[in-house]
Amino acid sequence: MNTTILKSELTKNIGRNVEIKVYGMRNKVNTFNGKLHKIYPNIFTIIENNIEKSFTYADVITGEVKIKYE
Repeated sequence: MNTTILKSELTKNIGRNVEIKVYGMRNKVNTFNGKLHKIYPNIFTIIENNIEKSFTYADVITGEVKIKYE
């Protein structure tokens, strides 16, 4: 997968509920649930509890961030 494909997939799903899992060090996993909000050249954002959180496309491609559409 490359960033162009990922951006087009995310653009189609703006406004949709998503679950984002971020895999960190020492097997720690952070989960965020919110709405896909905006697409930028290097990042995308979600809104969770009126707080905007950003994630990079590179992290999705490398597997450090997983996106699940709800």
